[in-house]
Amino acid sequence: MTSMGKTRRMISVGLTGAALAMALASPAQAGETPAAGWHLTPTGTDARFRGLAAVDRKVAWAAGSKGTVLRTGDGGRTWRDVSPPGAGGLEFRDVEAFDARRAVVLAIGEGEASRVFRTEDGGVSWTESFRNTDPRAFYDCMTFFDHRHGLAMSDPVDGKYRILSTRDGGRSWTVLPDEGMPAALPGEAGFAASGQCLVSSGPRDVWLATGGGAAARVLHSADRGLTWTVAESTIPAGDPARGVFGLAFRDRTHGLAVGGDYRKDQPSPRAAAVTGDAGRTWRQAAAPPPAYRSGVAWLPHSRSAALAVGPTGTDLTTDGGRTWRTIDTGSYDTVDCTRDGSCWASGEKGRIARLGRA
Repeated sequence: MTSMGKTRRMISVGLTGAALAMALASPAQAGETPAAGWHLTPTGTDARFRGLAAVDRKVAWAAGSKGTVLRTGDGGRTWRDVSPPGAGGLEFRDVEAFDARRAVVLAIGEGEASRVFRTEDGGVSWTESFRNTDPRAFYDCMTFFDHRHGLAMSDPVDGKYRILSTRDGGRSWTVLPDEGMPAALPGEAGFAASGQCLVSSGPRDVWLATGGGAAARVLHSADRGLTWTVAESTIPAGDPARGVFGLAFRDRTHGLAVGGDYRKDQPSPRAAAVTGDAGRTWRQAAAPPPAYRSGVAWLPHSRSAALAVGPTGTDLTTDGGRTWRTIDTGSYDTVDCTRDGSCWASGEKGRIARLGRA
């Protein structure tokens, strides 16, 4: 493609995010169909999908309960069950996909229930590349900086979060030394609710979300997990069910945090926060989502628009996370957007949806 062709394509894609945000922000008149919203796709399963990796407009992967992994190559019109053989007893909570053929999935749980699988042929075959043998470890989330370098995180072991590292696209994993990891708070842990308790931006920066302790914190590493700094967020904690559940960074400095209390009968005030300094400080959203939210994603090529999702609805911000407005009341656990202007969400009872115009 010529440079002029690339420029025109980038302008076109950039407008997609802005136009989508405007359509979502436009309230429908009584009796009218909203200008844009979630459109459910037929998955043929009742699995709960807390892991989601959107590659582009056509390709997406979802990982969930009962060892289920699905893949679409036609924009969600059809989904193929590509679950690893014999994985029915595992709980997949995160998936990272590089394209239509290569993906890595993470199963959570104590001891050997925490595992990593990798496929290079679209899920036709899988290789188990990691099985946790430490009964004290419980892996929650995973992220990749590029096609080779990635990390996975476990709840604290011996008072510190444990970080697993790969340099070969998930084919092999090594536990990193913990000398550069701050001590965890009593009762503190990560939440395996959306695959977004560990997220990265760029070639080296990564953030880890916590809850359950006296404060809901966000840890940041600028060297792929070797050393970390820590900051308190404004999201309430002080209870095993409260804290930061999901993070999203549009670059290495601007990020969003969402969470709250996942119990249905408990309120979740101050359920969102925003940072403009790589997570060194966090500001409370002036008008946060009205309830607990587990997943968050920036709209494609937007500096100010993002979506947050949870069991009671989807919220939109058009001012960089300062204020949020509910645009949908459907149940979703996680959300992901792609550079070519596509957004996807997934959750309970086999729900996977694409965002677009009616």
